[in-house]
Amino acid sequence: MTNTLTYIKAWQKALQAEIIHLKKYGSNKFPVKNGHLLNQKDSYTYYFDSVQTMRIPIGSIVRVEWGQTKTEGRVLSSEGQSIIVKLEQSIGALVSEVTIWHDPWELLDQLIQRLEEVRKSKRKRGRVKKLMDPSMPAQHPADLIKSNVHEVVLRSKYNPITFVWGPPGTGKTYTLARVAANKYFKEKKVLVLAHSNQAVDVLMAEISSFVEKKGRLKDGDIIRYGSQLSEAVERHRLLHMSQLIIKQHPQMAEEKARLLEERQMLKKDLSSSFSQNDSEQLLQIETKLATVLEKIHQKEIQFLKEADIIGTTLAKAAVDTAIYEKEFDIVMVDEASMAYVPQVAFAAALGKRMIVCGDFKQLPPIAASNHELVNEWLKEDIFHKSGVTESVRYGRLHPHLFLLKEQRRMHPAVSSFTNKYIYQSLVGDYKGVAELRNKLVMKHPFPNRASILLDTSGTGAYCLTESSTRSRFNPWQLLLSFQLIHEAFQAGHRSIGYTTPYRAQARLMETLLEDLYETQLKEADIAAATIHRFQGSERDVMIFDSVDSYPQERAGMLLIGKESERLINVAITRTKGKLIHVSNRDFLQKKVYPSRTLYKYLNHQVELKQMVHPYEIGTWIKHQHPRLIWMHAKKLAGVMKDIRYARKSIVIAMPNDKELSEEWKQILAKRSHAVEVIYISEYVPNGIFVNRLMNESVPFPFVCVDQQILWLGLPLEGAKQVKPPYVTVRLDSQAVSEYVLSQIT
Repeated sequence: MTNTLTYIKAWQKALQAEIIHLKKYGSNKFPVKNGHLLNQKDSYTYYFDSVQTMRIPIGSIVRVEWGQTKTEGRVLSSEGQSIIVKLEQSIGALVSEVTIWHDPWELLDQLIQRLEEVRKSKRKRGRVKKLMDPSMPAQHPADLIKSNVHEVVLRSKYNPITFVWGPPGTGKTYTLARVAANKYFKEKKVLVLAHSNQAVDVLMAEISSFVEKKGRLKDGDIIRYGSQLSEAVERHRLLHMSQLIIKQHPQMAEEKARLLEERQMLKKDLSSSFSQNDSEQLLQIETKLATVLEKIHQKEIQFLKEADIIGTTLAKAAVDTAIYEKEFDIVMVDEASMAYVPQVAFAAALGKRMIVCGDFKQLPPIAASNHELVNEWLKEDIFHKSGVTESVRYGRLHPHLFLLKEQRRMHPAVSSFTNKYIYQSLVGDYKGVAELRNKLVMKHPFPNRASILLDTSGTGAYCLTESSTRSRFNPWQLLLSFQLIHEAFQAGHRSIGYTTPYRAQARLMETLLEDLYETQLKEADIAAATIHRFQGSERDVMIFDSVDSYPQERAGMLLIGKESERLINVAITRTKGKLIHVSNRDFLQKKVYPSRTLYKYLNHQVELKQMVHPYEIGTWIKHQHPRLIWMHAKKLAGVMKDIRYARKSIVIAMPNDKELSEEWKQILAKRSHAVEVIYISEYVPNGIFVNRLMNESVPFPFVCVDQQILWLGLPLEGAKQVKPPYVTVRLDSQAVSEYVLSQIT
C-alpha cells in the first residue's frame, strides 16, 4: 500500500502542475468592452461592461489581455454584466475591447498549504491513510440495522470511514441530513462539505428542517457559512450566517445593504453614461464596503466557534482558518465524485470520523492540465482511487461501501434507461413513484408524457463553435429550448431547468432568460447551467439540450468521450417530472458510435415512442412569446415590416453558392436609403446594392435588423439541411443578436 507521505507529495505536485497550466493558458475567458480608467493611484482601476453575466469572486486574480499587452490584476467588484478590476499596469484611458482570463488557481495553492500541514501531523496523516486504504474490517453491528439512516449512523459510529453510494433520487440528502441530525442530538461537532454551493445549500436546508420539526433547533447551532443567501437556505430560520448577522448585528447588516445598493445604482449609471464623478464615488463605496465586510467577518468567526453543525464548500474550508483550524467529531462530504481527491483527503484530516457520499457513476472532477499526475489525481474521484468500486464490477459491494438502492425522484419513463444501462439494475424504482409524479406529467408541454425526445433533424445547420472558448452553441436549439421553458411556465410549472454539455450554450441561455424572462425569473425557480453545474440539483421540468448538429463534422468529446456516460447520466436524472431531450437525432446517430451512451439513449427513446418529430412543431407551441415568434418561413410579411422600419442596419447572411430570390431583392429595395445593408457571404450578390460585403462563410441564413431583431432560417433559399415544414423564428433581443453577429463576423 502506498505511503501517505507519498500520496501527499504526488497530490501537491499534481496541484502545482494544474496551477502552472492555468497561469499559462487559462480556461475561463470573458470578452469585455467599454473600458474606462477610474483611478491610477498606486495601481490602475478599470470599469468594463460585459455582453454576458460574469461570476468572478471579489479578490480573485485575473489576467487581462489587450492586443499584445498582458497584465494581472484583482477583481474589486463583479456582478451582472459589469466588472471593476485593479490592474498592475495601464492599458489606456479608454479601451474598446479586452479579454479577461480567470481561473481560481489561488484556491489550489491554499490546498497545497493545507496538505503540507497534514504532512506534518501524524494524527492527520493517519486519518488520510484510512481514507485511501479502507481495508480494515467493518466494525458496525450489522444485525442491529433498522433502516438506511440507521445503518449509516452505525457505520459512521464504529468505522473511521464510511462510503455512501447514492445514485440520483435514492434519498442521499434525506439520509445524510438525518445522520447529521443524529450526531447533533448526541452533541457531536459536524462539518458538512461539498464541491458546490448548491449541494451544501440543499443538504444544510434539509438538516435544519428536520431538526426544527423535532423541536430541537437553537439559534446559531446550525450554520451555512459562505456564498450568497440562496432560496433553498432563505426559507429556514437563521440558517445562513447573514441571517444571524441581521438579527444580532442589524446596524452592520443595514450599512452593508445600503452600500451594496449604492454600488449597484452607480454601476448602472456608469454602464449607460460614464462620468468621473460617479467613478470616484464608486471607488469610495468599495473602500467603505471592504471595511464593513471585515467587521462582519469578525462576528462570523465568533458564531462559528459556537456552532455544532457547519456547512460550507470544500474550497472555502481550505482557505478559511475558522474552518480548517477546528477539530470535528465527524466530517461529511457530499457530491464527493466531483471533488479532487486531495480535497477529500484534506477534509478527512479535519475529523475523527468521515462519511464520503456521492455517485461514481456521475461526473468526475474537472482539471485542465494533461500532466500525468493531474490525470491520475485530479480527474478521477475518491471512490475509484480508494479502491471501493473494484468489487462493484463483480456484483459485490466493498465492506465500507453502502448503496442506496431505491430511487424516488424520476418517473419510471425517465429512470428506465439509467436503471438498466447505467446502474445495471442495482437500482430500482419506488413502487409509488409514477403516481407521485403524475400531477407534473399531466401538464403541458406534451401532457401525459414524462420523457420526450424533441428531434431537430432537418431544421437546419446551426451548430457553431464560439471563437474565444471553442465551446459549441446552437441558436436554433437554444430558441426551441426557451420556447419549451415558456410553454412549461405558461402551463403552471414553477421549477424548470435547462442543461447542456457546453458552457457557451448555457451562458447564452442565461443571457436570453435575463433579457426575455426578467419578471418570470423572480416568480419561479428557472435555471440554466452546464450539466456539470447541475449535478446535485433537481427540477420539476428539465430540458436537456445536446447542442451538437450540422455543420459540425463530428460529435463533441463531451458527448462521446471517456466520461460521456457519466455526463449523460447526470443530464437525464435531474428531473422530477418531465424530461425533454432536444437533439438532432439524424446527426448524432450518424456521428456517434452505437456503443456510446448517447446513441443507446436515443435508440431507447425511439423504441419507447418518446420522439416528437420536427413537423409536429405546430402541435406543441401553444403560447407565442411576444419577443419570440415562430412562423412558416414562406410568410415574409413580418420580415418585410422589420426591414421597412429599420433605422440603422440590415445584416443578411447567406451560405455559399446561394443567391437571393427576386422577392428578397424587392424587399430590400424598399428599405430606407439611410439604412446600411451588410451582406455576409463568400459570393457577391447580383442585382442588389449593399453598403458592405463581408467575405465570410456562414452555415445558415439569417437576417438581423438594427442589431436587435434576429430572423433565423431566412432567406429560406439559403437554408441547408432543411426539410418541410419550413419554419423561421423571429427573436427580439439585442444581447443575443449582438452575440450571434460577433461569432459570425
